[in-house]
Amino acid sequence: MQNKISDIPSNNKKLKTLRKCLRKNLTPAEAKLWKYLQNKQLDGRKFRRQHSIGNYILDFYCPSEKLAIELDGEIHNIETQAEYDNDRDLFLFNCGIKVLRFENKVVFENTGYLIDCIKKIIWKDGSVILKPPRQADARHHIFLQQKTCFY
Repeated sequence: MQNKISDIPSNNKKLKTLRKCLRKNLTPAEAKLWKYLQNKQLDGRKFRRQHSIGNYILDFYCPSEKLAIELDGEIHNIETQAEYDNDRDLFLFNCGIKVLRFENKVVFENTGYLIDCIKKIIWKDGSVILKPPRQADARHHIFLQQKTCFY
């Protein structure tokens, strides 16, 4: 059953201090990507950083596109964190929010590709395939393959 995003608390007051702390202490990958997303630089879309939906804090969120972008460091390879990520992605999916996940290294090694993937989601050109998270999946990734993003 899909929830309406308007029914889900956004920017939960209980998470305000944590969100503020995370914004002040971006990871190097988040700081680099933010340079491309801030001030409506990406096709005029407004992105928010460290925005919460429900009890989850998203790295970046574009409300007009219902698009979350998550940057994953090494900790996301740990099984318990991967399970948490999947549960979170499933919750967001059920709220109608698309989630793009990239490993941190993609931000540094292939920034143009990452930006192209985001633009393709915004343009809805069909070359980016988003697969919903499954409860049985421990992890899902975006695979770098043939200039196409797979989720």
